Amino acid sequence: MASHYHIVGIGNAIMDVIAPVDDEFLADHHMTKGIMSLIDQDRALSLDTAFREAGQVQTIAGGSAANTMVGLAAMGLKAAYIGKVGKDRTGQALSDGFTQAGLDFATRPTETGTASARSMIAVTPDGERTMNTFLGASIEFEKADVQDAMIRAADLLYLEGYLFDADPAKAAFVHAAEVARASGGQVAVTLSDPFCVERHRESFRHLVDHQTDIVFANQDELMTLTSSTDLDEAMDDIARDDLILCVTCGSKGSVICEGRTRHQIPVVWADTLVDTTGAGDQYAAGVLGGRALGMSWADAGFLGSIAAAEVIGHYGARPEMPVHDFALSL
Repeated sequence: MASHYHIVGIGNAIMDVIAPVDDEFLADHHMTKGIMSLIDQDRALSLDTAFREAGQVQTIAGGSAANTMVGLAAMGLKAAYIGKVGKDRTGQALSDGFTQAGLDFATRPTETGTASARSMIAVTPDGERTMNTFLGASIEFEKADVQDAMIRAADLLYLEGYLFDADPAKAAFVHAAEVARASGGQVAVTLSDPFCVERHRESFRHLVDHQTDIVFANQDELMTLTSSTDLDEAMDDIARDDLILCVTCGSKGSVICEGRTRHQIPVVWADTLVDTTGAGDQYAAGVLGGRALGMSWADAGFLGSIAAAEVIGHYGARPEMPVHDFALSL
């Protein structure tokens, strides 16, 4: 274990199974385009077979926070990841995949026999992703899985909102945030999904208002959190002098609220849109990486736009090219 980390992430450890498909495939397998649906183990295994029969399949150790940590490692920063896996081949593949990507990963596997998580990601020719996710062992994450020493060694703790659905994970989040702040570190949270925010709005709001220094959200997630129908009102509602709010707005770019000051961040267009999987994750990596390298919030936001543009130009949620090399290619 390293003596110092720039960032440690906590989230769902999920094996991404990615396949290019057509719209007919989605209809045949009752998948709603552009939506992330939670599925059981039988459905996951059935879709796994269908994906492999449909054509070329990629398997990548992932999960939202894990993808962000991999992006940071690709920028040369020291990052670690904490997430729950099963005692199975997929769990070992997840552990190996994170380690090979440059992360420190040492979470103990579950003893319950639950299979490791996997996300079946169908990518249509327009670049839209449709996800069917079996959360498996990842949702058994609890306070005992939080590695306090690793968090104390980090400048910043990054928490993934997707993990917030189970009460033991909520308790783990609060504990991890308390450890980070007690040791002088900052806490960042990504809201992850508007439906997740809606289910746990009160708990999310408490976490954001009292234990968080940096928030990542898309405009729908932020408006759900604040029960607002207007983005400007939502940003005003949540703003405070000691909070950084990073809001992605699709093709309109993003907004970074530094206290009460707003920075409009332009979108960076990729030459080819292949797969939107991981765009938000790599945006967060670019922003946090930029800050770790000493950039202003505005410049770090633009680096986030560049990182997002790189990842949507190919399949998968990890960068294939160092972000500075990609920036030079634009």
